[in-house]
Amino acid sequence: MTVGARFELKLREDEKELFAQAAELMGTTTAGFVRAAAKEKARMLVEQEIRVTLSAQDFAKLAVALTKPFAPNKALKDALKSAGQITRRA
Repeated sequence: MTVGARFELKLREDEKELFAQAAELMGTTTAGFVRAAAKEKARMLVEQEIRVTLSAQDFAKLAVALTKPFAPNKALKDALKSAGQITRRA
């Protein structure tokens, strides 16, 4: 593995011993164990943060809004009209 960056971490002695013990059980180095555990936790947190969870009622409302025909309001109609006057088609 090519290492492109360093990350130093100060630990209490009991934490270091715990991580070393867990690494040995996993058949890896302490650094490898800590890296894998941190990566797993980071991915979980990022995925959790970007996922949108809706209640059944909110999902039903969203589904209706997405499948209903769109009716432009006056502001959009005016904008389209003025854009049509400015833009020429080739």
